[in-house]
Amino acid sequence: MSGPPSGAEPPGTESAERASPHPGALLAIILASYFIIVLDLSIVFTGLASIRAEFELDTVGLSWVQNAYTLMFGGLLLLGARAGDLLGRRRMFIVGIIVFAGSSLAIGLAPSGEWMIAARAVQGAGAAVVAPTALALLPAGFPREPGRTRAVAAYGSVAGLGAAFGLVLGGVLAGLASWRVGFIMNVPIGIVLIIAGMRVIAPSRRVPGSFDIAGAITSTAGMTALVYGITRSADSGWGDPVAVAALATGAVVLGLFLVVEWRARSPILPLRLFADRVRSGAFVARLFMNGSMLGYFFFMSQYLQGALGFSPVIAGLAFLPMSLLQFGSSALVPRLTRRFGGPRLVVAGLVVTAAAQFWLSRAGEAPDYWSGIAVPMMLLGFGQGLAFAPMTAAGLRAVDPPLAGAASGLVNVAHQVGGALGVSVLVAVAAPFADSGIAVQTGAALAASSVLATVALAVSLAFIVSWRRPTPPLPR
Repeated sequence: MSGPPSGAEPPGTESAERASPHPGALLAIILASYFIIVLDLSIVFTGLASIRAEFELDTVGLSWVQNAYTLMFGGLLLLGARAGDLLGRRRMFIVGIIVFAGSSLAIGLAPSGEWMIAARAVQGAGAAVVAPTALALLPAGFPREPGRTRAVAAYGSVAGLGAAFGLVLGGVLAGLASWRVGFIMNVPIGIVLIIAGMRVIAPSRRVPGSFDIAGAITSTAGMTALVYGITRSADSGWGDPVAVAALATGAVVLGLFLVVEWRARSPILPLRLFADRVRSGAFVARLFMNGSMLGYFFFMSQYLQGALGFSPVIAGLAFLPMSLLQFGSSALVPRLTRRFGGPRLVVAGLVVTAAAQFWLSRAGEAPDYWSGIAVPMMLLGFGQGLAFAPMTAAGLRAVDPPLAGAASGLVNVAHQVGGALGVSVLVAVAAPFADSGIAVQTGAALAASSVLATVALAVSLAFIVSWRRPTPPLPR
């Protein structure tokens, strides 16, 4: 065994789409599809209280409403990216939207918690096809700078904005109608995206190769076992034999996944993507950053309703200041990047994010909303808006076209798997305080969340700050 295979297509093959004659329309399709995918990561948060009451779920069961989606999303992303390369990105984009919209309807009609969790898993599988396929379409619509930088910035902003506005929309829908409406509305949106995609997205040239089924199975099974072990420990303790076995199994299977990828002829995760330290740092920092954020959303939405007595509508609107600041700061990213550079924005954004989460962890059971919650929330949104887009750009920098799908998939894997791990870790941290009430649980969880953001900051300082150094060639 001489080393990991490159995973690149033979010389002369091409996986990139023909240039789109309608780049603006293509970008709108890409952003809209990714927006609903990220929206459905967070739209359930402000409806959690209603979902818990309707299906009689405990905290651990409630966490699987989110983790079923993020685990399938993250676990199958790399296979979804590979499917776009092998079968054509337009075709797989449409298939992914069909699966996503159909499962959204099943969630909206769910008669039980088990049904909802299963449908969320299928929805995550659809998202795993759409997200990397959509991101890999960007080079066709924007083959040159500065258009590509603006497009990537818009895409990175959607990642944060979709999550933030999902909280607002989820609360409004849960309070005025039902949490189910937020999922059912994906059906007409999906139909529009299918029609638009067939008209706007140019067919891609399929590349020769095969599916790495072993890689997909081991990556998904390993992450599921790991998250299950962490989540079970929240309910049964870290010494629980089943939790320990699940954690050990997850570690072993993920190690097996790396061996499979090392030896595979067409790996879903070409290991040479990690040859560049900036890309590697961006992937790891994103994992910790999104783990910090989704854990924050999970607990803060329950805190607003359980400790402060907010209705779902008011709880959703309580996130609006954060969303507005995130929108404003992300809109400034292209201009700030030209002036200060992407690495400085990543670092600045993560400093503000970690500080804001620590501030929120100190909120008492009945603080003044504007000074105790809204102000740090706005800082949190500002920091996230600064960090998301340049971190996305760092994860995609200097990637050859044949590896565009794998690189975009890995960006999203870090995002979704980080979210699942973050929710699980924070549920485990908060579990010992279950008898003390949601306010104390939230304080403990958000303190841990600020630690995750600080780890993301440390990784960024160690790796992403080298962005301006020459990029080493990818090993063959």
